This record gives sequence, structure tokens and C-alpha cells, in this order.
Amino acid sequence: MANDREWRPDPTSHVYVYLQVVHHIAAQIRAGHLPVGARLPAERDLAEQYGVAINTVRRAVRELRDQGLVITVPIKGTFVQAEQPPSNAPEDA
Repeated sequence: MANDREWRPDPTSHVYVYLQVVHHIAAQIRAGHLPVGARLPAERDLAEQYGVAINTVRRAVRELRDQGLVITVPIKGTFVQAEQPPSNAPEDA
């Protein structure tokens, strides 16, 4: 995420700020700037980087977890994980 430190969410947008952060981090993951296994900065660091409240970052990280893009390991941090294929995909027999 070092390449994109200047990006900030637009508080005047109709999209919630936490979702703007989610979309930005997800785009970084999909573009390969944050590869599988990469550790995201601490929540406080992300809040400072994006210029948002810590609770905004926590909600964004929770959404990224819900989307299966990251996994949080207590004490260790939050890491990018491989995207899981949709569970309704047909299985090869």
C-alpha cells in the first residue's frame, strides 16, 4: 500500500467512507499490489493513512473479512488471503 499513500476517501460522496476504503483496499488486492499473504498495516496506521476514524477502518476490515479478501489472526494482524471461488460453482465429478 506504500505506492498509493496519497489516496483519500471523498467525504462528499454518496458512498459511505468505510465502503470507499473497502473498495480501495480490494482494488489493491485484485491488482496485485497487496499479494496473498501480505500483512495490512495496523488499524491505527490505516486510519492515519486514510485520514479516517479508527472505527471506520475497523468496519472496513470487517467488510473485507466478510468478503473473504482478508483474514485476521489475533495478535498477529490482518492478512490478504486467496479469494475463494463461489460456493455454488459446479464441482468436477
